[in-house]
Amino acid sequence: MFDLKNFTAAISQIAEEKGISAEKIIESIESAVAAAYKKDYGERGQIIKAKMDQKTGEVLFRQVKIVVDKDTIFSEEELAAMTTAAEEAPVVRRNEDGKNLIDGERKVRFNPEKHIMLAEAKKINPKIKVGEELETVLETKADFGRIAAQTAKQVVLQKIREAERESILGEFKSKEGQIVSGIVQRIEGRNIFFDIGKTLGVLVKEEQIPGEFYRPGQRLKVFIVKVEENPKGPLIFLSRAYPKLVSKLFELEVPEVSAGSVLIKSLAREAGSRSKIAVASTMEGVDPIGSMVGQRGTRVMAVINELGGEKTDIIEWSEDPEKYIANSLSPAKVIEVKIMQKNKALVTVPEDQLSLAIGKDGQNVRLAAKLTGWKIDVRGPGQPFDPSDSQDRPEDLKGDAASSSAEATADEQGKEEKEGEEKTKELSPVEVTEGGEKYKKIKVKKTKEKKS
Repeated sequence: MFDLKNFTAAISQIAEEKGISAEKIIESIESAVAAAYKKDYGERGQIIKAKMDQKTGEVLFRQVKIVVDKDTIFSEEELAAMTTAAEEAPVVRRNEDGKNLIDGERKVRFNPEKHIMLAEAKKINPKIKVGEELETVLETKADFGRIAAQTAKQVVLQKIREAERESILGEFKSKEGQIVSGIVQRIEGRNIFFDIGKTLGVLVKEEQIPGEFYRPGQRLKVFIVKVEENPKGPLIFLSRAYPKLVSKLFELEVPEVSAGSVLIKSLAREAGSRSKIAVASTMEGVDPIGSMVGQRGTRVMAVINELGGEKTDIIEWSEDPEKYIANSLSPAKVIEVKIMQKNKALVTVPEDQLSLAIGKDGQNVRLAAKLTGWKIDVRGPGQPFDPSDSQDRPEDLKGDAASSSAEATADEQGKEEKEGEEKTKELSPVEVTEGGEKYKKIKVKKTKEKKS
């Protein structure tokens, strides 16, 4: 007899380390002992179950037989026909459970170790029906051979491993849409593998911040996008570029957001470059922007540092679309906002604020359009507005709130500047200097073409 106290302590320790319940471990041990019993004392085809008394440590073995009748088993004629058919063409019709089908009915081969006829089963239990299980108590054995012990060990390890996978899958499935802290474990090609606790998560190239570098041992916060079940274990997809990562980081840093007194109404992000967040307060006396920024910018700087220096603009959300659009173009100052048809808005800014409102490569107005959901047209005070120009604008404004006519205006201005520079170069006199032979020849050629 084994030491029951140490046995119980070992089960509790394994359950705590693996994160699974003690009942699952007990079931694994019972399955392992039943497999060992069948290996040494059972017959082929038998179904043996074991039940352990956790108070005394005794194990009770039972043999399970399924109750069948003449309609659910193959007759001798059918078996002979199946044997002939198998010799001619070894293809047997089977159902989803893998059992043979004869004339559309589910039937099984009778095995005396696995099945029992209904008439015999009723002698033991008069109320039993076809398809139910009949259990009979077996003689208890305590001595098992080496092979049986190895079989029991493998069964225990396999069952515990399966239970651990199920536990990890359930735990991280409930964490979808949340952020976790992970350590870079290894880098394989473009994929980064993070140690996130009990298992590994993968950060694919598409979900990485552009320009961000990763090194083994680096600790970062990642967003759990989805969890999939895999034969080798749960597959967890992570992200550093997902927009909600920013809002979740602010929830960690700003108590007012987690408490619900400050709400993040909208968010627009270009990972690695810039983000815009619209916030609103649900309580009087609470400054939403001040709460997000923190004393001397400590809260927003913590988020910026976590994102590798990504700039973050925090604006106040408003129900008034004109005020909301004006706030979204921050830090640029807005003179006037006109709401047009088809979810379009015309924004007038001072001449010295036009480049600031548009932003580098149109980024500021593009993020403002994403944030508000409006198609924004930014113009200077001296630029006239033709309504037909807005209606006949090309397809790049259709269905994409992030696009704006400001980008087209910036591109047109850039093209005009380039064309002006080229004309100036053609008209300017050519200076003959060392290393300028190629440039001189090109200019001379163009001059001859003009003369001709």
